[in-house]
Amino acid sequence: MRCFIGIDLGSTTTKAVAIDEHQNIIGRGITNSRSNYDTAAKIAKQEALVNARFYLFRQALSQSHALNGALEDFLAQLERDFRLEQFLVQLADLEATCLRNAEGSRFGDSSKAVLAALGELFKRLRSEAPSLFAPGAKRKSDFFRDIAGSRYLALGEQVAKEAGIRYDMLLNVFDRSIIEVENRDYGDAISSNLLAALDRTFIALPDTLSRADAIRAPIRSVLDTELEETYIIGTGYGRARLPFSKEHIRSEILCHGLGAHMMHEGTATVLDIGGQDTKAIQVDKHGIVESFQMNDRCAAGCGRYLGYIADEMNMGLHELGPLAMKSTKNVRINSTCTVFAGAELRDRLSLGEKREDIMAGLHRAIILRAMSILARSGGIRNEFTFTGGVAKNEAAVKALRDLVRENYGEMTLNINPDSIFTGALGGATFAYRAVVEEGKTAEARE
Repeated sequence: MRCFIGIDLGSTTTKAVAIDEHQNIIGRGITNSRSNYDTAAKIAKQEALVNARFYLFRQALSQSHALNGALEDFLAQLERDFRLEQFLVQLADLEATCLRNAEGSRFGDSSKAVLAALGELFKRLRSEAPSLFAPGAKRKSDFFRDIAGSRYLALGEQVAKEAGIRYDMLLNVFDRSIIEVENRDYGDAISSNLLAALDRTFIALPDTLSRADAIRAPIRSVLDTELEETYIIGTGYGRARLPFSKEHIRSEILCHGLGAHMMHEGTATVLDIGGQDTKAIQVDKHGIVESFQMNDRCAAGCGRYLGYIADEMNMGLHELGPLAMKSTKNVRINSTCTVFAGAELRDRLSLGEKREDIMAGLHRAIILRAMSILARSGGIRNEFTFTGGVAKNEAAVKALRDLVRENYGEMTLNINPDSIFTGALGGATFAYRAVVEEGKTAEARE
């Protein structure tokens, strides 16, 4: 099966999208960009192709009628079990790496105690792992480093106390080990993890056991289907680091413009607020860029800025939007400069302003900055599409709706739940066009 893949290597996350010969999106993948861009691109692509397998599972199982109305529940459980299998493989690697880094005389007389504490700590991590992927379980992140790191730190303090060693010894081992594990390629384990996950799913859903053979057959057929990486296009903040020839690289502007058009065909104006920059793009009816403006010299008003605010407030990034939505008073924030944001935030708090009102003011200030970039690109035309990670922030969306209405009147505002993949989708579409419309082959890839 031919697949056309786009990879968007951003400053904080790397995204990949796979489409088929009919330009259907069959898979999406995302990972944190980490320090190793080559690995980030490879893992995002692997995740997209795994996601494509689940897309094909759904098609094959639906056609087989093996699940008789229980298809969605079965696939949801299978995906949870697969993520658990992936997590356990990486957790075992992290344990082995931690033990190796803690061996010898590194901790002097405490070395044996540290090794014993690590053994106990990972025993507890393995024990609680299934609950992290149970139905309804809430995780702040789906990235291994975030999940394992938060639980390691939470349990490590208790284990260190019980073992009579300093907590920082366990922290030191984790810090030395996690980057090594995070940048490892686990692609060879995907098929075995899927099959192990299938066995878990039959146990979790005993009603399906009687149909196990009928269910396994289409799943094995999909696993035996080769997903041919026909052509790949790379884009994004780190595109220069992608292991592709120049012919396989497109600018962020072109990919975001075309990606927004593919998501919402009527798109005329695109605003993308990512981790590192803000892009305002005008496109024609074919998704071809007509003009653009970009703020790429300062993190003010971008995802990194919100991350800094979250740190200042001792909150999770995902908590900022919901807090701002509770605001009952307009608070004007004078600066969106990351350098001075903390000082103004503390000043506002010292004046008795409520945190939710300050957060609402900050979100409005961010969107006001974006509006000025939009104005320089040619203003806002109907339809207007908002993309990027910040498009998932409900307070930013509300501020944008309000300001667009105030300045341009009523118009269609598109926000796709998968908008973070816009650049990657544009890349995948360019890959499709390169082969199907221009007759290129994958040989141009390095």
